[in-house]
Amino acid sequence: MSLKIGIVGLPNVGKSTLFNALTKQAVAARNVPFTTIEPNVGVVPVPDERLEVLTKLSSSAKTVPTTIEFVDIAGLVKDAHQGEGLGNKFLSHIREVDAIVHVVRFFDNADVIHVANQVDPAQDAEIINTELALADLAHVDKALATDAKLVRSGQADKDTKVRAEGLEKIKVLLQQGKGAREAILSDKEVELLKQLPLLTSKPMLYVANVSEEQLATASTLIAPFESKFGTTLPLSIKIEQELIELPDEERLTFLQEYGLTETGLNRLIQAGYKLLNLVTFLTTGETETRAWTAAAGSTAPQAAGKIHSDMERGFIRAETVAYEDLVTTGSYAAARAAGKVRDEGKTYIVKDGDIFIFKFSV
Repeated sequence: MSLKIGIVGLPNVGKSTLFNALTKQAVAARNVPFTTIEPNVGVVPVPDERLEVLTKLSSSAKTVPTTIEFVDIAGLVKDAHQGEGLGNKFLSHIREVDAIVHVVRFFDNADVIHVANQVDPAQDAEIINTELALADLAHVDKALATDAKLVRSGQADKDTKVRAEGLEKIKVLLQQGKGAREAILSDKEVELLKQLPLLTSKPMLYVANVSEEQLATASTLIAPFESKFGTTLPLSIKIEQELIELPDEERLTFLQEYGLTETGLNRLIQAGYKLLNLVTFLTTGETETRAWTAAAGSTAPQAAGKIHSDMERGFIRAETVAYEDLVTTGSYAAARAAGKVRDEGKTYIVKDGDIFIFKFSV
């Protein structure tokens, strides 16, 4: 199943332009609210310098990066939870993603309409967060009413009572305008509430859309916002859009002019990958060098299952070498001779950068 990150925010903050830059797709990005009605989806490769190194080391015929999906969701407005601005439809699109990138406008440009006629990043973020919380509150109240009915009728089992306790914790937070992701829940409560489609339980990363002039001092500019709302990545989406249209050699010069070492898009993709709590493991050989995605905490058999279900079912062991050790020794044979290749069993927890050869029997 593909892992999806939804791009949300008020209208005209740069969501669709960011999506275009990420996916290099010609999606409508016009200076009017609700340009995006149906969500646009783009599959984006995750930048990983290790792939190029391993491809050369193994003389691989093909290089395959791992990917994540970005979903461009229409601009939300105040009272979206009540259906304002097609809000119910747009909120349902957010329920289908695994994490959220929340774009907030910091740039001031009289030619780009702001729905509130003034640029106020904190207020804009509060509007979106409040709408998500109110939408969640309606779901929580409905679920609590169902559980309360079971309790009153004497039909509530232990799980129902535990679930209700978890819902009450979340309700208190939502009423305070906070997210369900902030709730301190027991493992059992987490398990029982997993299927509840709460928007504010999803991990969220903020993107501060700054102007070219603001970019040099962006870290200072966004500091008060970040201290209040959490992890915030400053980007000039206008610059990023220009960068993708340049040849590679000109792109590097362009970045240097702004004192940057890599594109903001690369940083965003990597930050989104971390937001989803993922790790990358690698396979390499003459046929191909490939990056694979696994959830942090996955075991070696679970990682093998990402390649093929038969490999997980018939898992025997995993020949494992760390990326740094393979590169330092220069070849798989040299790494083995140096004692850097290990045999790991079914309980081994995958680390980012592990290179595997899976042994299995079916």
